Amino acid sequence: MTIQSSHSGLLKSVIAILWLFTCLCPTIAWAAKEQSLNVLFVGNSYTARHDLPQLVKAMAEAGQPGLAFDVSTVIYGGRTLKDHWRLGTQNFVKLASLTAEEEQATIQSLRAAIKKDPKDRYAPGALKRHLELVKSLDKPRRKWDIVVLQSYRDDTMGEQSPYIEYAPKFAELIRAQGARVVLYETTPTTQNDKPLTTPPDAVPVLAKERAIAALARRIDATVVPMAVVALHCQTVRPDFTLRFLNDAHLNQTMAYLTACTFYGALFNRSPEGLPVDKVTDIRFFNDREKDKDRDGAPITRVFSAKDRADLQRLAWEGLQKFKALAAAR
Repeated sequence: MTIQSSHSGLLKSVIAILWLFTCLCPTIAWAAKEQSLNVLFVGNSYTARHDLPQLVKAMAEAGQPGLAFDVSTVIYGGRTLKDHWRLGTQNFVKLASLTAEEEQATIQSLRAAIKKDPKDRYAPGALKRHLELVKSLDKPRRKWDIVVLQSYRDDTMGEQSPYIEYAPKFAELIRAQGARVVLYETTPTTQNDKPLTTPPDAVPVLAKERAIAALARRIDATVVPMAVVALHCQTVRPDFTLRFLNDAHLNQTMAYLTACTFYGALFNRSPEGLPVDKVTDIRFFNDREKDKDRDGAPITRVFSAKDRADLQRLAWEGLQKFKALAAAR
């Protein structure tokens, strides 16, 4: 019995190490072999704000000389992966193999949804997007190397979370074309809009991270674990704020921290030393003051050398904390 238990523990450790290596190390080879990466971001305003894909692109290309990090997006404000599936985003994920019949079926489904509910806020926009897509199917199509699946308040119920249900559906399509699945975990409920005076509560964050880690193992995905990275940042630099006062979204600091974490997760390398030093939001204060962000501060934040270095280091350290938690399970 003792020998069997020992072997079981060793086997679990080996499996955990292999999972981490598989999820986080292929990008080392990419950096050496690939001159370009085609990346699709699927999400909502937590992807759109600060033009996050372009910020990740800037860091990727700064840290990997000679790499063209080409990004595309499918974004619906406030929507989750479940909504994206209803709106046909899976067709963009499997773009390289999408048939005209599949796309026409999606178009008919969206038209039926609009007819059933004329007040549907998102189906009309999706229909317009798909009508443009169907016209381009006879042209050369992009094959994705990476597809990013953003979470948003749909990943807090453990195994019952809709994110846990729908990420595998997308992942199956992503893997079918040989692309890499990336889970971008947002943390809207734990971002602080004021400097912290007491330590943040780690318990719900770590519980969520265990569920995300289990999902990643199941679908062979890389994780951008912003809940634990934000927690680490709040613990070490409680003076940093991670969301706007007058807007529920991540602020420039959190956007920078997120992009640094993307870099670390994608390339399995620390973002420390990257020269990118500023973030500009896409939402302004009002129509007369487009140079100000939602809190009335400059819409572009230029980070000091110290703050930039701290955020880069904290992103990498937070990522290592997630990896350790995932390995421990």
